[in-house]
Amino acid sequence: MDTNLRTRIRAGDHDAFGDLFDACARSVYNHAFRLTGDWTVAEDVVSLTFLDAWRLRATLDEEGGSLRPWLLGIATNVTRNTRRAARRHAAAVARLPRDAAVRDFADEVAGRLDDEIRLALVRTALAKLRRAEREVLALCVWSGLDYASAAEALGVPVGTVRSRLSRARTKLAKHLKEPEPDSARGQIRGDRTTAARPMTEGNR
Repeated sequence: MDTNLRTRIRAGDHDAFGDLFDACARSVYNHAFRLTGDWTVAEDVVSLTFLDAWRLRATLDEEGGSLRPWLLGIATNVTRNTRRAARRHAAAVARLPRDAAVRDFADEVAGRLDDEIRLALVRTALAKLRRAEREVLALCVWSGLDYASAAEALGVPVGTVRSRLSRARTKLAKHLKEPEPDSARGQIRGDRTTAARPMTEGNR
């Protein structure tokens, strides 16, 4: 079935590509969200990932298993590029002349959603990891890929995936030693329900 889908996608079959989107869009979205922590950016990554996948369809091997690792690898690269572009934009904005300071009311907004608080706690710990470690953690722990599939997605040897994941787990255990809400730990283990929430509207 996967081989037939690969053949149809390589041939430019729009229906086959639509089936691929329906099957994997949520998985790509969850992966992107866990790398960026931003609902809107994750949605952009999904769109760009499938645009790139269509553009790169001829590079697919004719035989193989699930196309999910291939898509997650593309999503990982798209996320890297998106974050680089965001940093360049922020740097450009920072160089612009500043107007007189305007009071920021954001800090006074009450009643933030609990999942946003949990996400902030988790991202504090994740920020201490190297990018490569965050990516392999997202693929193996949150997206459930095995070592071989993660290696395929990232274009690195299986041994590299193993060592990066081991380092990531060790660092997270160290950074999360201080007591934190159980809900935050749940996010580290991969709370798919929270991450997937926006995708339930219209099955983006």
